[in-house]
Amino acid sequence: MDWIAIILIVAGLCLFETISSIDNAIINAEVLSTMQERARRWFLVWGLLIAVFVVRGILPWLIVWVATPSLGPVGALFATFSSDPAVIEAIEASSPILLIGGGTFLVFLFFHWLFVEEKNFGLPGERFFSRQGVWFFAIASILLAGIVWFALQQSPLMGFGAVAGSTAFFIVHGFRQNAEAQEARLTDRNLSDVSKIFYLEVIDATFSIDGVIGAFAFTFAVPLILIGNGLGAFVVRELTIRNIERIKCYLYLKNGAMYSILVLGTIMILDSFGIHIPVWLAPAATFIIVGYFFYRSARCRVGMGVGV
Repeated sequence: MDWIAIILIVAGLCLFETISSIDNAIINAEVLSTMQERARRWFLVWGLLIAVFVVRGILPWLIVWVATPSLGPVGALFATFSSDPAVIEAIEASSPILLIGGGTFLVFLFFHWLFVEEKNFGLPGERFFSRQGVWFFAIASILLAGIVWFALQQSPLMGFGAVAGSTAFFIVHGFRQNAEAQEARLTDRNLSDVSKIFYLEVIDATFSIDGVIGAFAFTFAVPLILIGNGLGAFVVRELTIRNIERIKCYLYLKNGAMYSILVLGTIMILDSFGIHIPVWLAPAATFIIVGYFFYRSARCRVGMGVGV
């Protein structure tokens, strides 16, 4: 892996982590405004370390280790940098299972947003799909049936990986719904700051899973995922502190994040079936999609008379 590829991957990871965590940053900013200075400072310093090294650091390493237990903990960390033929063979054997599971998770995430979640309509057709919310579960079931059917032609473990990805989506979705339901309670000034910090860490963990799973569309190198997602988490904390009201005015950033998730999920599924995906495609697609919706958002701000 050359330095240009490494820089491109880290930059793409940072952008994807940032854009997919905008909702998390908004929730954090609203809750932090009700907390005392000492508690805010603790969350922004120590909470960042927990977010980077515990959630975004340990989780991808754990996923690679579980998917390829023969590597061991150290081997899982540096697997993609190894030239050992046994390590390369182990990664190649387990990667389709991980890729198809992660891809299924991300594709489900996109269609849930498209059909069910509230949104600013950034493209033609989004309004139509948002009126067909009842069809989300039918679409998800048909997609899963199709993915599993083709996966079973490759191996039973790939079929299991697809089912595991869909299961992970519904588990995470349930936790996220519960966490978001607590938002109104978190802004209650009578609630202790310790309780608010605990809930914010739980919310951060649930929102970070999208970025961690999407990271495998960029690379299997855990150190690069840690660096890229860590930089993204730092940017999100800076947005939380300084520019959150301005960021809210960019109406279509969430659209960019979700279309990026669709592309990354599709890349992972195709890659799991052995279709060659160039290393530059995931970061390039992320930059193009997010750049387009950022441009749309900036034009909308200018149209409303708000400075960019």
